[in-house]
Amino acid sequence: MRRALLPFLLALCAAATAPLSAQESPLPAPPPIDSILVEGAQRVPAGQVIATSGLVLQQRPSYRDIQNAMSALFRSGQYDDVQVDQRLSGGKSVVVLRVVERPLQGAFDVTGNSKIPLRDISDRIRLIENRPLDRAAVARARFAIDSLYRDRGYFSARVTVRQEPQPDGRVMVTYDIVEGSKLVVARVQVEGDSAFSEGDIVGQMSTKPEGFWWWQNGEYDEDKLEDDMRGRLPAWYAARGHIDFQVTGDSLVADSTRGKGVVLLTVDEGPKYRVGTFDLTGNRRYSTEELMGFFPFGPVGVDGQVLSKAPFDRTRWEKATEQVRTLYANTGYIYSQVVPEEVRRVTPEGEHVLDLRWTIREGQVATVNRISIVGNDVTHEPVIREAIVLLPGQVFNRDLLLRSWQNIGNIGFFQQPLPAPDVQPAENRVDVDITFRVEERRTGNVNFGASLGQGTGVGGFLGLEEPNLFGRGKRGRLQWQFGRNIRDFNLAYTDPNIKESRISGTISAFDSRARYVVGDLGRRQALGFNLQAGFPFLARMYTRLFVNYGLQRISYTGGSADLRARFQCEQCVRSTLGTTILKDTRVGLPFPTGGTLVRLEGELNGGFLGGTGNFQKVELEGRWFAPLATLGGDGQMGGGVQLLVGLSARSGVIFGDVGPFFTELYSMGGVQFGIPLRGYPEFSITPNGYDVRAQANTASSNSFGQSFAAFNVTMGARVSQFLNVSLFVDAGNNFRTAAQFDPTRLFRGAGAGVAVVSPLGPIGVDMAYGFDRTDLVGRPKPGWQLHFRVGNFF
Repeated sequence: MRRALLPFLLALCAAATAPLSAQESPLPAPPPIDSILVEGAQRVPAGQVIATSGLVLQQRPSYRDIQNAMSALFRSGQYDDVQVDQRLSGGKSVVVLRVVERPLQGAFDVTGNSKIPLRDISDRIRLIENRPLDRAAVARARFAIDSLYRDRGYFSARVTVRQEPQPDGRVMVTYDIVEGSKLVVARVQVEGDSAFSEGDIVGQMSTKPEGFWWWQNGEYDEDKLEDDMRGRLPAWYAARGHIDFQVTGDSLVADSTRGKGVVLLTVDEGPKYRVGTFDLTGNRRYSTEELMGFFPFGPVGVDGQVLSKAPFDRTRWEKATEQVRTLYANTGYIYSQVVPEEVRRVTPEGEHVLDLRWTIREGQVATVNRISIVGNDVTHEPVIREAIVLLPGQVFNRDLLLRSWQNIGNIGFFQQPLPAPDVQPAENRVDVDITFRVEERRTGNVNFGASLGQGTGVGGFLGLEEPNLFGRGKRGRLQWQFGRNIRDFNLAYTDPNIKESRISGTISAFDSRARYVVGDLGRRQALGFNLQAGFPFLARMYTRLFVNYGLQRISYTGGSADLRARFQCEQCVRSTLGTTILKDTRVGLPFPTGGTLVRLEGELNGGFLGGTGNFQKVELEGRWFAPLATLGGDGQMGGGVQLLVGLSARSGVIFGDVGPFFTELYSMGGVQFGIPLRGYPEFSITPNGYDVRAQANTASSNSFGQSFAAFNVTMGARVSQFLNVSLFVDAGNNFRTAAQFDPTRLFRGAGAGVAVVSPLGPIGVDMAYGFDRTDLVGRPKPGWQLHFRVGNFF
């Protein structure tokens, strides 16, 4: 470029210093371009270089034309250097375009990252392979990666770039990362607080300084701090009357060498408001007295004044508003609007007051016009409609819609979570059409492999199970287990809706032979069948009455001398008639997230039925589940990790003489054979107390009782329909007779577990601590116990 501009600059200088008469002589025009040469271009054709420059033959170029040509070539992104030279050859002007091509971009790589996933880093790199290397983009990516680490709290992270030529001529770009340690918040300092202490404010934040305990790591997270400032703190203050609260400033003083930082927040708490008056307008379907029952701030006088003069609580106000909306939605007013209004004012005494109002626009009542089901390619529609409790022609009810959606998920034939029901206005623009969308999943399975069954040791199994036979929800099951200790053949068929009615039926037949390796229980042979019929109970949707009859021929041989002396039996006959009342409203199975299960069961053995033994059994069980919160899921119904709490209580008593059927008595401990009690070995909880000898997997006649009590509290996290983790507390005891039943004398255990639904069936692992274990002389000796569960979920 310097060579091209030099003739023009010399001409200008000569013109400026020449006499006036010389200046009046016109400068000679530059010669026209006779030819254009390209040097240095290898990848880009010469014609393309000339076309990009904009220079044409026979043009008389000025210095601006030369500058524009160079700029155009640089802007193309193909070249690292561009020079334009003009020379005379034989009296003709020749322009030479001399270029240095950029190398092509090869692959890029990232090294040194372990704390931030590679995919998150790669999203910040905007390099396109096989394009000319964009060095500006390389630098921008480095700064973007550095910003990403700072946003995640790694202020000491360092990012360097290497550009390495490859044998094929391309350049590989490598980003080397030294992550360092994450910034630790040493202190959160709040300025402007007066109504509450700094400790109270920081206690409501997810961003907390490091502490003594290992969970108080104090790691800095930009997203969490933003949520604290825009969500947590304003909501906490608003629940205490400070509805004008705002964070007016925030900063982070970081010491990257020590990995420590101080978060500085400046807040404006605003005044504290109390509730002044309350008004309600627009309600016709419900009286003012009925709706006033939802008002959360106490009684209201005839003049609308709130008598309690309670401080305003935004959380309670929003919850009450949602309850009124739900009330209307559950009685068909889905187009209704409940608009909360807040009016600020200051009394003559200088007190800040908030006047509240619900303005209600009820609209028209909507009924269900049509219910459609989409996506069921295998399952017949009546199977799904049986689970829907909201019917066409019925007044729309949002709770029933949610329950229908949950019931369809409980069927177990579709992918989880189900899409939310689609509710759209019908053609008359008043009623609604509802669409449930499902996606079929594989239900039946043929499985084979190893098994660990109910104290019978290791064996093999071959099974065929289909819970949705013919797409009609009928269940068939064939299983054959075999091994050194077991030979078990089971065949069962269940029809949940016999001839499209609400009567269910199950028939099963079995031939089982087992030698128990747990408890030294000897050998057991059983051949028989069971029949069961189920009926709606008192026209309740979720309550059923089951009646069953079973007949089996049983033989017990071998086992410990103690068991042989009391329970030896060859060719005994057991005839059983039982009835069960079951109410089951659980949702989210197989890992419930809500609902209840209540079971009352009575069983008559022998007596007028004939057979060996003459006893009666009564059992009562209750399980209650409640959701606590949902993590993630983007607000999708049923999505994310669902946190829940579960309570269960179970007890049973046996009256009469069980004869040789010792397996009908109650044993407790472990998870596989009898009543589960985690933290203790199998058969270890006996009517005589804790049996330390059970650690050797030995049972005796004293291991069994005729009554029991068992309780459980669980805090669970349902990660998906197939994975659940939990913390639990178990308590229970085993009693010799019904008269000795005492639910206040309990053995305690606690621990953690994980359960999965695998192709081989339900599998769970628990680690529990038994608090009331003792040694051989009765001294306390608590300890841990590992439990492996197959086909047994709590």
